[in-house]
Amino acid sequence: TTKEWSTLYGGKKAAQSESNEYRRLPYNYCGLSLQPAEHPYCTEEGVLYDLTQIVPFLKKFKHCPITGEPLNAKSLMKVIFHRNADGNIHCPIMYKEFTEHSHVVVLKNTGNVYSNEALQELNIKPKNFRDLLSDEPFAKSDIITLQDPKSLNKFNISNFYYIKHDLSWKSEEDKNPMRFIRHLTFECKSALEEVYEEDKKAKIESAKIDTSKVAEVEEEKLTDRNTAIYSTGQASISFTSTATPRETHIIPAVLDKDVVRYSRVKKKGYVRLVTNFGNINLELHCEFVPKTCENFMKLCKKGYYDETIFHRSIRNFVLQGGDPKGDGTGGDSFWGGEFKD
Repeated sequence: TTKEWSTLYGGKKAAQSESNEYRRLPYNYCGLSLQPAEHPYCTEEGVLYDLTQIVPFLKKFKHCPITGEPLNAKSLMKVIFHRNADGNIHCPIMYKEFTEHSHVVVLKNTGNVYSNEALQELNIKPKNFRDLLSDEPFAKSDIITLQDPKSLNKFNISNFYYIKHDLSWKSEEDKNPMRFIRHLTFECKSALEEVYEEDKKAKIESAKIDTSKVAEVEEEKLTDRNTAIYSTGQASISFTSTATPRETHIIPAVLDKDVVRYSRVKKKGYVRLVTNFGNINLELHCEFVPKTCENFMKLCKKGYYDETIFHRSIRNFVLQGGDPKGDGTGGDSFWGGEFKD
């Protein structure tokens, strides 16, 4: 049969689809190092490179690493990515984070990166050809596409020219991080190894996660006592705003620890003050002002009011004391500073 002849008896093999060999490079990655570009520059075709990677390659081969066509270093253009508070690349006008489905463009004369939607609505349609950030004039031909979700052929790593032809632009000496050290004594080598080990241990320690704290937080979130009847509001915010990350789940808010603790207080508290004129029994309304009462009882237990005086006494009106300064201008709460109740 046709299947037997094509698969078993050395007949014509079925051609592999290009989608099986497709390996996509993110738009902000260098086409040579295959890592995020720290010093991004691009060609007129919108191919992104890191300056520290493309310059040595061009000095050796004189052509584009991806297309194989002649390329001059002077034709490269600087690219300026803008980041939000989370450190993610976004459009500085629309405040939308760029994803693999975003249409990303860059202006040739300024290097500022925008979403194509921003330029279409604010520049091309109103015929206002001035940079939205720097107000510099530009032509329509200065708009270079970094990523078009409808055309992703240039991001296929399998088709890169230097990968197909196995071109290497780094020598073994350049790959060695110790290449700048010509003569290394035994003491210097030992010191460098010790520093390396300490740095390695520090990175491991910083990467460790306190599992006990994580378990405690997870256990706290799972209890019914601290779950609020309202949500965090992230789902509604992301539904009405394009500047926030998308959230599709309604997550209940977590009540503050004090709110959970004080909601269980239903009884009054009692404190006895011992003075040189006798004892004073006080009744505290803990069910109404729980934090204020807790502050007073903890200060009493701490001995904060020992050897203090009553600095103000008005008959049938008020009796004030407990100030370490003795004049009513000093004192502090148990937690330090002011607190809400």
